[in-house]
Amino acid sequence: MSLTGALILYAVLWFLALFVLLPIGHKSQEEAGEVMPGTPPGAPHDPRLGRKALWAAVIAAVLWCGAAYLIVGGVFTREDVLGWDGLIRR
Repeated sequence: MSLTGALILYAVLWFLALFVLLPIGHKSQEEAGEVMPGTPPGAPHDPRLGRKALWAAVIAAVLWCGAAYLIVGGVFTREDVLGWDGLIRR
């Protein structure tokens, strides 16, 4: 795996983890009873984006280590992935 491939894989895993974490613990302004003027009532009251971004980084790092082991260790090769195409096109 090249450096570019490793960085792209980490970025994809980070965004995936972030989008999974965003709705967790979501409390709308309407539920909190504090709707700010000019915002929709369903807007987040306190999104805690910093905390969720940090957790996304930790989760992405763990997933990246597993994926890097599978790729660098030779468990999955390009030939294996290209062979999966035959399973779909039968």
